[in-house]
Amino acid sequence: MKVHVDQDKCIGCGLCTSLADAVFAFNDDGKATAGDVSPDDEEAVEGAIASCPVEAIVKD
Repeated sequence: MKVHVDQDKCIGCGLCTSLADAVFAFNDDGKATAGDVSPDDEEAVEGAIASCPVEAIVKD
């Protein structure tokens, strides 16, 4: 699975980083970015996708 965060939509609420900190991190602008998704992280990433209040996390 690959994902990215739409920087125009992201509001930096932190739900994704709290649910899947191995994948998501904040950049210098206070918005989330996505790294590589390992098979062990897929369930947490799916939760982050479902939880994002602005639907900024997109599967590639």
